[in-house]
Amino acid sequence: MTTDPKRRKIDASDSTDSQDSTVLKAAVASWLPLSVASIDDKFCFNSTTYHTPVPAVIAQNKDAKVVLGVDEAGRGPVLGPMVYGVAYCLEGFQDLLKSQYGFADSKVLKDSVRQTLFRLWHDPEHELYKNVGWATRTMTAKDISNGMLRSVSGPGPYNLNKQAQDTTIQLIREVLAKGVSVSAIFIDTVGPPAMYQAKIQRIFPKIDITVTKKADSLFPVVSAASVAAKVTRDINLHWFNKNMDILKGKPLGSGYPSDPNTSKWLNASVDAVFGWPFGLLRFSWQTAKDSLERSRAAKVTYEDALIPKGRYKDIGYLMGPTTGLVNALFYARDCSL
Repeated sequence: MTTDPKRRKIDASDSTDSQDSTVLKAAVASWLPLSVASIDDKFCFNSTTYHTPVPAVIAQNKDAKVVLGVDEAGRGPVLGPMVYGVAYCLEGFQDLLKSQYGFADSKVLKDSVRQTLFRLWHDPEHELYKNVGWATRTMTAKDISNGMLRSVSGPGPYNLNKQAQDTTIQLIREVLAKGVSVSAIFIDTVGPPAMYQAKIQRIFPKIDITVTKKADSLFPVVSAASVAAKVTRDINLHWFNKNMDILKGKPLGSGYPSDPNTSKWLNASVDAVFGWPFGLLRFSWQTAKDSLERSRAAKVTYEDALIPKGRYKDIGYLMGPTTGLVNALFYARDCSL
């Protein structure tokens, strides 16, 4: 007896962290999610955002409570983008995401299950499409590295946590701008949960905010966001594996430094001057820096490296002796510039 895909639930055989390259190649050959297909010029490697239309059920029930989940995929890889996903639905529909459709943390689902769920979610006739909206922000390796390696003589480095938090805030604001009355938001944490939650709560004071570890396992709407982000990232990377001339036929793997295929390609493909193909690799990752050093790539001295370090000294000695209570307190605090 076959199982109705509209009611398919997870079973034990679905629990795996592995990435099935055969499934991914087939997906790239036959289907691209809108979050990938909508990118106009993929070889520019610009970060892009995709939003579905607001589901009719939500648009027609403007006073009903809507819950929204946020999660990411691809924080650690040296290859490919980091993708943030959001999913939102009526509060009463959230439990059905797990009990009826089998959404769970994307890392415990097989590629085939993730892709089946996401493809059903694209079908205008399917209940998922009619009830659950989603959006993704594809943060390219180029833009991630550009931010992290920003000059200290300019705005300074834009670290990954800050990029991730700003992307989360951007996606939430864009959903709200569509007129969606979100009453609760669940976020898989970046950094200390309490501090992050307080920050998001200040920005959206009228919405109940929950930021926690393992949110993708605790809240089905976050699980759905996790699936959208994971499938988008994986297919994005494999699209380049198939369509970028220098990468065709090369087993890139998942893009994680611990993946043997990724590590092998990374270390075997170093150009002495340019390193690797533009846009796909995170040059700000220590893994990339180590590979360049092992390969004896050309050394480059950047302008920032020429700026003297520690040039600002304590000028307190110019202010005279430490007489009086105010001066004593000033010097006791070891004020320096």
